[in-house]
Amino acid sequence: QVQLVESGGGLVQAGGSLRLSCAASGRTFSNLAMGWFRQAPGKERESVAAINRKGGVAYYAQSAKGRFTISRDNAENTVYLQMNALKPEDTALYFCAGKRNIGDITRGEEYDYWGQGTQVTVSS
Repeated sequence: QVQLVESGGGLVQAGGSLRLSCAASGRTFSNLAMGWFRQAPGKERESVAAINRKGGVAYYAQSAKGRFTISRDNAENTVYLQMNALKPEDTALYFCAGKRNIGDITRGEEYDYWGQGTQVTVSS
């Protein structure tokens, strides 16, 4: 079993930056593809970015390209999401998730492990 704990969310002005972290317990972290998802009030959950087991970046949502960077440190069992040039529309609850099997890394339904989320609020 893997437990995921996100941190780093908060309130930031538009144009600012935040770095989200997701710490994983257990010894299988390096075997997991990892993703960041977000859900805003009244909206469906959406994929933001994903990274494969060895750290090669696999996916960014169009809304994240050029502003967000996903990375991982397998020695520290941690995945990060650096978010720059934040916009009010980035306001959401951000989740990290881990995926055991190869498949569609943009589909939240295919992820096996989820954190509780960290709130990001961007003021205009």
